[in-house]
Amino acid sequence: MAGSEREDKVSLELTEEILQSMEVGMAFKDYSGRISSMDFHKTSSYLVTASDDESIRLYDVASATCLKTINSKKYGVDLVCFTSHPTTVIYSSKNGWDESLRLLSLHDNKYLRYFKGHHDRVVSLSLCSRKECFISGSLDRSVLLWDQRVEKCQGLLRVQGRPATAYDDQGLVFAIAFGGYIRMFDARKYEKGPFEIFSVGGDISDANVVKFSNDGRLMLLTTKDGHIHVLDSFRGTLLSTYNVKPVSESSTLEASFSPEGMFVISGSGDGSVYAWSVRSGKEVASWMSAENEPPVIKWAPGNLMFVTGSSELSFWIPDLSKLGAYVGRK
Repeated sequence: MAGSEREDKVSLELTEEILQSMEVGMAFKDYSGRISSMDFHKTSSYLVTASDDESIRLYDVASATCLKTINSKKYGVDLVCFTSHPTTVIYSSKNGWDESLRLLSLHDNKYLRYFKGHHDRVVSLSLCSRKECFISGSLDRSVLLWDQRVEKCQGLLRVQGRPATAYDDQGLVFAIAFGGYIRMFDARKYEKGPFEIFSVGGDISDANVVKFSNDGRLMLLTTKDGHIHVLDSFRGTLLSTYNVKPVSESSTLEASFSPEGMFVISGSGDGSVYAWSVRSGKEVASWMSAENEPPVIKWAPGNLMFVTGSSELSFWIPDLSKLGAYVGRK
């Protein structure tokens, strides 16, 4: 997508009113299992999903079409992430007997590399958008650092709990969360240990997802008890905590920053979706659901759209007819 085209899209600034007007504009209901993970490619209009029906699906968000379905019957599929290449992904398996990560070309359905090192389910996967490296966290209580071009891991960090991991957008820093704390590492000197340790106010339930905002100033952490903590990523100050229904052992509570970091959207243990203003800390919108598992949720880069994945894939967009002030305004 050309730069100018993307700028046009964001010219309609996200406000509370626009967020409140959002509804499902398109849904793909042809899944026969729950969606366990999804990822947007940073610079193309592609979205990839992984599902319990053992499929990996590639969508073009611009045309709202499914371009490809690849089945991973042998290994199953749990977490999936794009590399810098729009048709190459890294994914973790869900079969319980082979915890290797796989580099897969969706273009010709070929495995380009296997990354072996974990001995239990991989619960966190984060790719560095600037370099060819990524990190993975597992229930085997290890976080491994990888180079996409090499099968062996480049580094290992031991943790005391279920780890959530994330790179910042520059790829200079990564975060590992577990046991009520977020540990910040310099990606070039990680073996020296964390340079900062941030507390999330005594919430020691299992870390689920940790993320940086696009500008790197904020980070969020979700936990099994249904808490979404938002922190200043430089000072470590806890800015706000939002609460939703706790999630089951087998589920993951996922939240996502809107592109400019003004809002947080999140799933909930009762299947609903909520949105909060980062500035005021107040809930600004909620969408109830008939499901009782948290959806996976991601905001589309540079778009007025977010996507939820449950037993179906839903694209949420503003209903501009509800916004009198915007009608007819370019």
